[in-house]
Amino acid sequence: QVQLVESGGGVVQAGGSLRLSCASSGRTFTPYAMGWFRQAPGKEREFVAALTWSGGSTDYTDSVKGRFTIFKDSAHYMVYLQMNSLKPEDTAVYYCAYRPSRASDTYENWGQGTQVTVSS
Repeated sequence: QVQLVESGGGVVQAGGSLRLSCASSGRTFTPYAMGWFRQAPGKEREFVAALTWSGGSTDYTDSVKGRFTIFKDSAHYMVYLQMNSLKPEDTAVYYCAYRPSRASDTYENWGQGTQVTVSS
């Protein structure tokens, strides 16, 4: 079982930046991909960004393209989300998750989340 722990959230003014981190522990870490998701109050959880572990290809939801960057530190099994030009609508709890295989687009091993609050 892979455990994921997010950190790096906080309160920032609009236009500011934050870097979220996702640390993994547990069994051998061999995901097909890692993803970041977020859930704002009263809304469903939504996809933010993903990165394939071996190839390094990335995908982003349209609302964060050009502002957010997902990247990894393979040696330390870490995944990051660099968030720039933050907007109040980015306020949410951010989660990282593990996609075990290409065959299924299901993510698992969700972390506990880290709160990001962007003030206007």
